[in-house]
Amino acid sequence: MLMVTALLSWFLVGLFIRVSKARGWGQPVRKDGPQTHLVKEGTPTAGGVAFVLAMALVFFPLYLSGNGGGERELLIMLTALAMGVVGGVDDWLKIQSRMRGSGKKELLAREKFPLQFLVALVFAWLAAPLASHELVPSLGPVLDVILVALVMVGSVNAFNFTDGLDGLLGGVAIIVLLPLLAFSPVSALLVAALLGFLWFNAHPARVFMGDMGSHAIGAVAAGAYILYADIWLLPIAAIIPVVAVLSVMIQVISFKTRGKRVFRMSPIQHHFELSGWPETHVTIRFWVITAVATAAVWWLLGARP
Repeated sequence: MLMVTALLSWFLVGLFIRVSKARGWGQPVRKDGPQTHLVKEGTPTAGGVAFVLAMALVFFPLYLSGNGGGERELLIMLTALAMGVVGGVDDWLKIQSRMRGSGKKELLAREKFPLQFLVALVFAWLAAPLASHELVPSLGPVLDVILVALVMVGSVNAFNFTDGLDGLLGGVAIIVLLPLLAFSPVSALLVAALLGFLWFNAHPARVFMGDMGSHAIGAVAAGAYILYADIWLLPIAAIIPVVAVLSVMIQVISFKTRGKRVFRMSPIQHHFELSGWPETHVTIRFWVITAVATAAVWWLLGARP
């Protein structure tokens, strides 16, 4: 079914690109960012809608037939879809604002975070009793729920901030999920769906992922590590998303308190671009770092197949 998922994702993403171009669903580009990105103005965005749909279309028939895993997998999938909807609303607002030249540009942080926390709390309440503790023991029912909710929200936003370069987030997500493919059908389906997406997202990208895709990826990564590995292993494997979100936090705090920026631009991948690294170099080097970190996680898990 992985081949079916990859091919279905490839087909749906290609179809999404054609529909997006016909309707003018393009991505606006920051004028203060890397000048090499200006040529990307108008590239179809929200391509995550297509690969998330492909993943769901394969998962639910598998689950209903008894071949899609148990309650853990259903919980991961439903959480990914719920987080994806939050990101999808953001994508829709951005597209509509660009097409009309006015209107609400995106969900504000004070609107987005409560929705993310609501989804995360529901997930945490159901997932905490099922969580795996390969390395670190449970902290207790209440603290486990709080920790799981915070990690879920943190993961969604960290993976979201990792997007922005052609192929970067898709490649990072695939590598991060590799240790869990034998245990989590949803993770395996997402990897297959991302392969179909990367066909079009490889440099120069013909479509961007958007928030729906990045939110769903963050939810699957958090859910899979919490339920099948150990919550503390996720920030090791996902070192690039962690650094990306930290760079944004550092930049904001520094600018508000000192009036100075630490990085040329945040998230950190854009800092390296503005420092002279070609986009493809940043992407591949971040993949390499992720691969080394994920290999360390695999070793900590006892090199399980």
